[in-house]
Amino acid sequence: MTGKRNDYISWDEYFMGIAVLSSKRSKDPNTQVGACIVNDQKIIVGVGYNGFPIGCDDDKLPWDREGDWCDTKYPYVCHAELNAILNSHGNLHGATLYVALFPCNECAKAIIQSGIKRVVYLSDKYRDSDSSKASRRMFDDAGVRYEHFESDKEIVIKF
Repeated sequence: MTGKRNDYISWDEYFMGIAVLSSKRSKDPNTQVGACIVNDQKIIVGVGYNGFPIGCDDDKLPWDREGDWCDTKYPYVCHAELNAILNSHGNLHGATLYVALFPCNECAKAIIQSGIKRVVYLSDKYRDSDSSKASRRMFDDAGVRYEHFESDKEIVIKF
């Protein structure tokens, strides 16, 4: 065979694959989300996954989805997008965020504030929620592009 391969993955497939791989670090028993931030030179500048803050014991805090709010995971979990931003190095202005699940409104605020200008997401299972609607509204107002990840290659993730 001469010449280069033609079946290599695209940049979007590569970076979404890293986001999906990062999600495998999550200890959440129900939803595993990963994120990967890439600058305009195609260099990874941040990765993250959903989990409790550093120093919080994930064997002592709750992972439940239902019950009194303080007895659920929701007040404690840092989302993948926020962790990727907090774990990042370098300037995020103009960067692209690859994420397994469309960002909630809280993460949308952090994405906008950090200077990220493009969001590529794999799943949009909460599309009709108020949180997702608020995210889209803020992204539109702030000029952040968002697009559903499309590929003919298999990207495996469980929600």
